[in-house]
Amino acid sequence: MGLDRNHNGTLDRRQLGATVAAREFRQADTDKDRPLDKNEYLAVVEKLFQAADRDHDGTLDRKKLNSPAGRAILRLFGTRQGPLL
Repeated sequence: MGLDRNHNGTLDRRQLGATVAAREFRQADTDKDRPLDKNEYLAVVEKLFQAADRDHDGTLDRKKLNSPAGRAILRLFGTRQGPLL
């Protein structure tokens, strides 16, 4: 099951639950229409990835995923374990 359960092309706070912090959601909602569209959601993912990838090598290992930004990425995917571990 995907995040966009009603298949309308956007994600609201209810659909995202605790995967995106309220502050991150507000910052990502650039047009202030409440739900996040695909580009707004992907901007959240990219921002968190860049924050976790401190050496800028384009990868996330166990150590990086254990950082605050890395744990936020794991929340996005609803897991405590990274997909690369």
